[in-house]
Formats: sequence, structure tokens, C-alpha cells
Amino acid sequence: MSDYLSAALAMLGPAQNRYADPAAWDRLHLDLGIRLPVDYQALVDAYAPIQLNGHLYLSHPATERWNLSDWIRDTARAWSAMSWDDLDPDEDPRLLLGLPELSFGTRNGLWPIACTDRGETLFFVAADDAAPWILIEDGEGAWARYDMSFAEWLYRYLIGEDMAGPNTSAFYPGPVQLCRLPMTADERPEPWSGPERGM
Repeated sequence: MSDYLSAALAMLGPAQNRYADPAAWDRLHLDLGIRLPVDYQALVDAYAPIQLNGHLYLSHPATERWNLSDWIRDTARAWSAMSWDDLDPDEDPRLLLGLPELSFGTRNGLWPIACTDRGETLFFVAADDAAPWILIEDGEGAWARYDMSFAEWLYRYLIGEDMAGPNTSAFYPGPVQLCRLPMTADERPEPWSGPERGM
């Protein structure tokens, strides 16, 4: 299978596109100084702000609450404040990446793009010459690298593969469970199910 974007969209069901706004992406890209992948933008526009299968959160750049630009900046700032010099070699992401230094929210650094309620953070590598890949920290100091697009990573995550390192599967049989996140203090989360997928 090579069209992972179509496969992920089919598994999630009809796109909602509630907040799709090209100008919001333009502002985010100008603000960050990088461009996020097209497949990631398509999936965020289609459903975010959302929680998928009870764990994975996607924010959107066009909303005030669950704002992607704010979350990326805040998360990159928090990761930038960490010290990397006292890590054991098997926990050091610099060795995994083959980099002398590790940076977050910089031109060629790591950019947070999604998170889970299990403590996992997904990072996109923005380097112009890099093939698409995702780096994930599992919330306990272990890192995993996936040389694939976000759409492929999401598809594999939803079918139950270990997509945040060994033994990290978050598979649930049946349709994917989606939950629209509340946009005001008065709103409640709105859960629904994707189409049957024979799993």
C-alpha cells in the first residue's frame, strides 16, 4: 500500500473540515519558519482538534482553543529547556539521530506535531534535505525513529502496530473511535465512530 493518506482517511471516515483554512496554515508556517508536511495538514484539516482512539491528540492552527501553533511553540520551548548531557547512551536521541546537538523548534531541528495521553510526543524533522520521518519519545525517555510520512505512521498506529517503540501498540478492534474536543468551557467532547474496517 502506498497511498497511506487515502487509507487513513478511509479508516477515519468522512472528513469534517470544520476549521480548514489555508490562511491559518500560512500564518503557522510563517510563524514557525518551516512548512509542515502536506499529508499532516490534510489530516489535521479533516478532523482536528480531535482525540483518536482514546489516546492520540491532534490540534489545529485555525482554532483559539487546542491551537496547533501555540502547542508547538510551548512544547518546543519545554523540550529545549531539557539537559541532554547526563543521559545513558541508550536513552540519548542524539545517538539515534547521529547529531552532535539536539534542537527543538529550530530550522533544522525537531518540531512537535502530536501527542498522546500516554506521554508520547511525536516530532517532525524539518531539515530540507531529509526524507520524511517521525521521531517519538515515549514519555519515559525512550526514543523511536520511523522513516515514513505522518499518514503512514498514523495508518500503522491505527491498525495496531508498535508506533512509539517496542510494545507500544494502542490497537482497538472495530471502528476507529474519534472524539471532537470541546471548543468552549460549556461544550463537552463529542465522540463518534469511524466506518467499519473489518478489524
